[in-house]
Amino acid sequence: MKITKLFFGIVLCIGVATSAQNKNFTLDEIWGGNFKAERLQSLHSMKNGTQYSVLEKDKASGATNIEVYNYDTGEKAKTLVSSGAIDGLESFQGYTFSKDGNRIILSSEVEQIYRRSSRGIYHIYDIPSNGVFKVSDKKIQSPMLSPDGNKIAYVLDNNLYMLNFVTGQEIQLTDDGKKNKVLNGITDWVYEEEFAFVRAFDWSADSNKIAFLRFDEREVPEFSMDVYGKALYQKQEVFKYPKAGEKNSKVSLFVADINAMALDEIKLGDYKDFYIPRIKWTANPDVLSVQVLNRHQNNLDLIFVDAKTKAPKVVLNEKDEAYIDITDNLTFLDDNSFIWTSEKDGFNHIYHYKETGELINQVTKGSWEVTDYYGYDTKNKKIFYQSVEDGNINRDIYAITLDGKDKKRLSTKGGFNDAEFSADFSKYINYFSNTKTPYVYTLNDGATGKVIRELKDNKGLLEKLKQYDVRPKEFSTITINGETLNTWMIKPKDFDPKKKYPLFMFQYSGPGSQMVKNSWNNQRDYWHMMLAQQGYIVACVDGKGTGLKGAKFKKATQNDLGNLEVQDQIAVAKQFGELDYIDASRIGIWGWSYGGFMSSNCLFKAPDTFKMAIAVAPVTSWRFYDTIYTERYLMTPQENAKGYDTNSPINFVNGLKGKFLLVHGSADDNVHVQNTMQLVEALVQANKDFDWAIYPDKNHGIYGGNTRLHLYNKMTNFIKNNL
Repeated sequence: MKITKLFFGIVLCIGVATSAQNKNFTLDEIWGGNFKAERLQSLHSMKNGTQYSVLEKDKASGATNIEVYNYDTGEKAKTLVSSGAIDGLESFQGYTFSKDGNRIILSSEVEQIYRRSSRGIYHIYDIPSNGVFKVSDKKIQSPMLSPDGNKIAYVLDNNLYMLNFVTGQEIQLTDDGKKNKVLNGITDWVYEEEFAFVRAFDWSADSNKIAFLRFDEREVPEFSMDVYGKALYQKQEVFKYPKAGEKNSKVSLFVADINAMALDEIKLGDYKDFYIPRIKWTANPDVLSVQVLNRHQNNLDLIFVDAKTKAPKVVLNEKDEAYIDITDNLTFLDDNSFIWTSEKDGFNHIYHYKETGELINQVTKGSWEVTDYYGYDTKNKKIFYQSVEDGNINRDIYAITLDGKDKKRLSTKGGFNDAEFSADFSKYINYFSNTKTPYVYTLNDGATGKVIRELKDNKGLLEKLKQYDVRPKEFSTITINGETLNTWMIKPKDFDPKKKYPLFMFQYSGPGSQMVKNSWNNQRDYWHMMLAQQGYIVACVDGKGTGLKGAKFKKATQNDLGNLEVQDQIAVAKQFGELDYIDASRIGIWGWSYGGFMSSNCLFKAPDTFKMAIAVAPVTSWRFYDTIYTERYLMTPQENAKGYDTNSPINFVNGLKGKFLLVHGSADDNVHVQNTMQLVEALVQANKDFDWAIYPDKNHGIYGGNTRLHLYNKMTNFIKNNL
């Protein structure tokens, strides 16, 4: 067996005296927020480049304020807006500046719809005049100010509206919007979940045109779920959800010319069964960029549309044997050349193209991944980005010139570094953490990366943790099935390699994911530490199909989800079981969502390796999941029935020998409770004993009130009783 340390500094722990580390974590503390780290909330760089704003709550009055601070000194310059000064607005949850910085959208009474969508009451605050007004008395969706700040577009009841502040004119741009039939300017459920956006419209640079998508979902099959509430009769939530192989919404593109009062549909070409995952106006106010993706998601066209002639032109085409990831990295420079990211050389990198689509140069190169693109500094011709060049469990911030030269690593500490740059890129706020350091926020020089001053730390949390037996993550690698995989392990206090310990494995394993990373603890990590305090070894391994090791590693599971990933976890468990200090007869595994799909498969397919498993909100057959996600990795069920069925837990219940806990929320709009109900029926008909729990009216996250506390208490007791 080969297990090697990644590097010496990676076996990390809280740097305090061992004698002080004596308290054990409790579930009440973990889910009561006792170990929550402080963060900067809703930070925005001001247009002047010398100041930034944050959202703060006045503890005395309860008012919500937008406070402005000077980058250089850290001193508060002013309170920009206070809800206490606005009639009828007790507080607000978020804010967005117009491009010119003179107007602000304030959001209040926000109610969640799905994962990313919401509706709320919105006010516009005019900074020069201190004037404020409500956009609508009704709750609206996705409001967006025009670049000149004089207009706002928004969606109400699936129709797109435009309001001109200067003239007072309000225009309803569409009138055919209707729930479960037609959506204008916002995405349908599957686009929102899998392409990660809700606002499906954009303003042109001159503020005169709005491009938007229309979704006709009348032929999309409906899914319904009961919402029980507390009334005598339950309600039924019905929404359009295209499961793998079923019909998607018919999506079309329109451009509204506000001055000409014209609305035109844009015909993009002879595309059949396609997606439009992004639209964005270029720097030229008459040129719109549109990304068109085929249903298999392995052929992408970047199209430029002339808003005057309505003529489309393909300027860039990307093909991949597996699939193409959609990002928000497309950036247009002043000359309408553009920045693009692609995996076409086997790793995700940054490219610079001419307006015509001709490649100018590949900006970044190497056998490592660019993980975030921060933007382009036009003055110094520099691109700022985040990558895994310093080891793929870490993140660092880099600057590089547009021609791919003079690359400089700006971050210096090993771990997770993220950045929020000032408007002129002269400074940035660095968000740093690793497994021994909770979040530290510093102001840094954009040219050198040098720390100017510290904004916020979490030393108070570190002091609190000195009282506890904090169990460190020990990072290492393990060679499985010919691949070197990243892993961490948490061991009990006073670990004795001569003793035998039960092993509890955690994983997610979905395409492009990463669970083994050098960042600060979340609540699940504290739970894992709590289990270690009670005598368990907890381990996690990112197997084949996970991310940040290049396209080949990530896409190895293509058309066969749940095969190689399960093989890796089984092989890991067997190799760990050969260690002198692991009791091979007491190995368990758990996971949530894709991780629940995996843990179920591992228990059913390797009954002599795993003694028990917990599956939370699992996919039990890929036939039950949505088109965009599932077909991206498996094609359609009609094309690849074997890929759907040979790896779905629902078809392997006869293999169950160990103890199994199955958990789901009844109002899970993402991974439907249907998955669990079908698996329960299969287990019953196979006469298999198991435990299960349904959380009423809870979605995929299974939270609210004491729900998480109850769930983790149930899982803890199940582990104690069965491992």
